[in-house]
Formats: sequence, C-alpha cells, structure tokens
Amino acid sequence: MRSTSRAEQADQRRAELLEATRRVVLERGLANTRIADIAKSINVSGGLVHYHFATKDELITAMLRAALDLESAKLDELVEGPGTAVERLDRVLRYYIPESRSDQSWLLWIDAWNTALREPAVNQIMLELEATWLTALSRVLADGTRSGEFACDDPEGAAERIDAMLDGLVIRYTLHPDVLSGARLLAHARTAAAREAGIPVSVFAQGP
Repeated sequence: MRSTSRAEQADQRRAELLEATRRVVLERGLANTRIADIAKSINVSGGLVHYHFATKDELITAMLRAALDLESAKLDELVEGPGTAVERLDRVLRYYIPESRSDQSWLLWIDAWNTALREPAVNQIMLELEATWLTALSRVLADGTRSGEFACDDPEGAAERIDAMLDGLVIRYTLHPDVLSGARLLAHARTAAAREAGIPVSVFAQGP
C-alpha cells in the first residue's frame, strides 16, 4: 500500500479544517465564529489551524471559495447535461431554490452577503458566485434560442432579471416561512423564466 505523502496529508488536513469551518459557521454565523471554535469542533489545537491558515479571514475565505467551486461544478453539470433546453433550464431553477428553509448552502450564502459589505475578499467571492449563476442561466437561454426552443433576444439580460428576482424570493422564503411556500416559489421561478424565454409556462413539468 502506498504511503501518504506530506503534501497529501496537508491537503487532507486543510479539507478537514474547511469542512469543520463550514459546520461551525452554519451553527454560529460568520461574525461569531472563532478559530478556537473550529479547533474545538475537531479536537485540534488553534496552533494547528494557524499552521494551515494564517488568519481567520484566510480560513473563512478558503471555505467560501471551496463552496463556490462545488456550486460551479454542479451548475456546469446541469447546464451541459442531457435533455432539451427546457429541461435543463428547469433543472437549474430547481437547483437555485432551497431544498428547505434550513438549506445549508443558502444559509451560508445569505450570511456571506452580509459579511461582504465589510470584507473585500468575501465580496469578491460573492461577485464570482453571482457571475457563476448568471452564466449558467444565460447559457441555457442562449442554447434554447439557438435550437429554436426559446425566443429570447437578450439571454444575459434575461438571466440578470431571473437571478435578481429569485434572490429576493429565496430570502423571503428563508426568513418568513409563513409568507411564501416552496411550491409557490418554484411556480414564480417557472413563470419568470417562461416569460423571459418566450414560451408558455405549461411547457415546464408541473410536478413538485
């Protein structure tokens, strides 16, 4: 059996620290998370954390970037996957919408939006996250227009409008559970996307 190199061990430890950071942030929030909390959660010393990440800001930024990389890879998979443009657009919309009001990905990004107001590094990651989603939406809309499924003369503008509307509705859905249901949120998403794509909303699957 091949022995694990020091570099591989360091990569594994960094991955463990990033996952621990994500768990602690989801529990305590970005502003209230301390290096000591992260170290305690996996029974290591604060010094070991600082060996891999010089500062808390560096650790938080690395954790958010890892989350962004995963989201970007998933969106590429959805956009480039099989099926018609309508089917791929619907998959992207479904992925955009939280699985529940306690969806960990959305809770993390909502917290990060607040932090981005004061932290340039986090703000940059949020800009990249936004660009990732806009690119995914505009690619599907452009693909559908080229294939004749859609009639969308401005895929990039349409993507911006869909993205902005969904951001607002998802925040409302997450913070005010008695106001907006998940099913209604999906219906709004499909209605907006259909209008932008120039198709009847009935072409989307009407299941949950």
